[in-house]
Amino acid sequence: MTAMSLDEAILGRRSVRGFLPTPVPKALMRKVFNLAQWSPSGTNVQPWRVCVASGAVRDRLRTEFLRRVSEGIPAKQDHKDKGRLGEPYKQRRRDCARVLYDAMGIEWEDKAGRSRASLRNFELFDAPHVAFFCMQDIFGGQSAADVGMYTQTLMLAMTAHGLASCAQGTMGHYPDLVRETFGLEDDMTVLYGLSFGYEDPATPANNARTSRADLAESVQFMGGEIDYASNDK
Repeated sequence: MTAMSLDEAILGRRSVRGFLPTPVPKALMRKVFNLAQWSPSGTNVQPWRVCVASGAVRDRLRTEFLRRVSEGIPAKQDHKDKGRLGEPYKQRRRDCARVLYDAMGIEWEDKAGRSRASLRNFELFDAPHVAFFCMQDIFGGQSAADVGMYTQTLMLAMTAHGLASCAQGTMGHYPDLVRETFGLEDDMTVLYGLSFGYEDPATPANNARTSRADLAESVQFMGGEIDYASNDK
């Protein structure tokens, strides 16, 4: 496999919503997760606890997720956003949804189609593997950020080694199921999940491409003699 630069991995990583059934070889799986272990964390506490489901365990989780959703069992996340999104975040979410629905051929007014697209989350997008990212409930926002850095490192490692992934907040909807499946302690909370494997290029949703806000919308530079707002190199 041709070596991939960091720039290529960052720009090449994207959320894939359709996977081949081909399992990831154990040696490769251990390699990318070992790379993620070198992620930074405050005072090196490494608060992450990651649970990976494959094979029959993955199948049982998928079946139970779909049962709960189909029966309308309410989600009961361990961690939630603090309030409703305002702008510009709300518009960015809408734009992302439109890009995805357009790739899938779903009209915005097609509520049934949008519902089916949402259900794909709980089908794990047919990925052969799913990882759940957890931390003990003694940890707060700083450690949650550490888990996020771990996840980004893992996704970049996967991209660099030919694997695809999709981070999913929906995998935190039923944390009791995750704790029960993996025999976790009651104080182990579930943040979110990551479906991963090999991309299925025939899946229409995988043609979706999102954009990013201009640097000036997110980053403020002050001090020094360089005019960072200019286009000068």
